[in-house]
Amino acid sequence: MELVELSVPIVTGMPVYPGDPEVTIEPALIAGRDGVNVLAVHLGSQSGTHVDAPFHLDDTLPDLDELPLERFVGPAVTVDARGLAPGAAIGPGLFRGELGRIVLVATGWSAHWGTPAYLDHPHLTEEAARLLVERGVRTVGIDALSVDPTPAEDFPAHRVLCGAHAVIAENLTGLGRLLDAQAAGRAVEVSMLPIRLAGADGAPVRAVARLSGAP
Repeated sequence: MELVELSVPIVTGMPVYPGDPEVTIEPALIAGRDGVNVLAVHLGSQSGTHVDAPFHLDDTLPDLDELPLERFVGPAVTVDARGLAPGAAIGPGLFRGELGRIVLVATGWSAHWGTPAYLDHPHLTEEAARLLVERGVRTVGIDALSVDPTPAEDFPAHRVLCGAHAVIAENLTGLGRLLDAQAAGRAVEVSMLPIRLAGADGAPVRAVARLSGAP
């Protein structure tokens, strides 16, 4: 069994979606002065590697508390969408193979994390989102800032997925390792359990994958 890190570290000044709260992490208490170390943490619910609840797009849809835990843990299929041009649309043709309840889209865009190029990421089309929902997928993750373009006047992929009460995971990293494991016939399970923020639109996660079988 092997564990693979799929989340980015949360640090002061890290990239956030345009308009979201900036992230600040600083000491609140210091062991040498106060006897203990405690950090003061300021961030938005959509900071870093995180999940969106359907409530993120519509007040009438389920919030984080209302979703079953199975949305965040289980076997995953990773789809190879690497090599696309900046801002490219990912259509339904990429998802013709065998899929499970959890699908991760590997664009390779995590390599641009922390650079201006990160905002010009590939994204799902509305048609691709509809195909995923029709095939029973209820958790979709991507190694990019959003499943929709950035910036965006509308969020068609979000609306389709959230409308189906699906979970969206964004700002994943390390998905290339999952593609390699999958190609080698290894089983891939992921855990993307969020911080339990009451009634929230989403929350940061410590996303990890468990690879089983011979490396």
